[in-house]
Amino acid sequence: MAKTHSDPHVTDRLIGPFAQLVTLEGLPLKGSLSDKQLIVQQAAGIRVRGSEIIETGPFERLAKAARADKTEIAELPAGSVGIPGFVDAHTHSCFAGSRAKDYALRNSGSSYLEIAKAGGGIWDSVQQTRKASPEILEALLLKRIRRFLAAGITTLEVKSGYGLSVSEELKMLRVIRSASEKTDMDLVSTCLAAHTCPKDFQGNAQEYLQLLETELLPVLAAEGLTSRLDAFVEQSAFTPREILPYLRKGKAMGFHLTLHADQFTAGGSAVAISCGALSADHLEASGPSEIQALAKSEVIATALPGASLGLGCGFTPSRALLDAGACLAIASDYNPGSAPMGDLLTQAALLGTFEKLSNAEVLAGITFRAAAALALKDRGRLVAGHKADIAIFQTDHYNEILYHQGQLRPFQVVKNGRLYLSKNDSHDF
Repeated sequence: MAKTHSDPHVTDRLIGPFAQLVTLEGLPLKGSLSDKQLIVQQAAGIRVRGSEIIETGPFERLAKAARADKTEIAELPAGSVGIPGFVDAHTHSCFAGSRAKDYALRNSGSSYLEIAKAGGGIWDSVQQTRKASPEILEALLLKRIRRFLAAGITTLEVKSGYGLSVSEELKMLRVIRSASEKTDMDLVSTCLAAHTCPKDFQGNAQEYLQLLETELLPVLAAEGLTSRLDAFVEQSAFTPREILPYLRKGKAMGFHLTLHADQFTAGGSAVAISCGALSADHLEASGPSEIQALAKSEVIATALPGASLGLGCGFTPSRALLDAGACLAIASDYNPGSAPMGDLLTQAALLGTFEKLSNAEVLAGITFRAAAALALKDRGRLVAGHKADIAIFQTDHYNEILYHQGQLRPFQVVKNGRLYLSKNDSHDF
């Protein structure tokens, strides 16, 4: 992304004026939200020190103080609306190749599971990703990161899971770590070696998981490659009985857990609850009992509307989850197979339309509630002490952002207190 004229060495900066600043301050982590609960500051500014928000408030008051102590003022054009930078808490952004053939087959009537059994699906991406060198994988990931940052995403979760061997999973996670050192984006890596049992593994699913326990998890811990483990609990991947020992071993070693759960059949969310996972993601197949159990737990329910759009299936029962008292995050599930769009704002807006979510619920789902799914408490709200991560839109009212269903893009993005131009960035896939 192209940087503005702002001097990156300046530690203090005032950004504004914002016609509206939607701080998301004071909103609860769990349950339904009304737009009336939103705190919207008018004619506001944000004072930043380094990468942290120091203060928000009336721009003229902050500007007077800034001029007095010679703090840089990054002035915005009239009609600027600021909201917290987005957190995309579930993506498979590190991959090589395309699965356009799968997309065509699904649209022609083949199911996800039928395509997987015929050699497509995840295994197709595994083969293409294995063939790619670390340098190629990193270049592809960095291109995607630039696109995401231009779209207002300032924290991005990235999974492995297209390696499906100890060496190839390590390759992917080392690529993610290397990419994180070359971008201002905050990357959160997750090991998804338990994506499915690889077709070339000489053994059963339990033996594969035991291999991961003994040969992969210790290396992850020793190299500090990730603090997170994910697993796919489904007919085409691992059953609850198969996956539980692996998850318990990972938990005992200090890893945070998240699960692909209840995507096609129920059962995974119960595993997530029993293991004390941070989040259960997908949940399209969750019924009333699963919804109530999630709401009573501390597990965050993460909706992935991109998968629903890519597969042509129903959405996560988001309205029911919120009404039951659950915490709902919203993520893109960007991947080459079931969710190739990779456009969090568009997907979140569409989920809001189909599930009748308030703007407050959608914005919370892609900011501080998504951050909680990554165990991050320092972002997702525009309040003192939080990261200075801001998506800035040129409009006169924050309602316009979701109303345009992703077509209104940020014209500037602030990441760790630094301003970037976004409107001229290309969309790299």
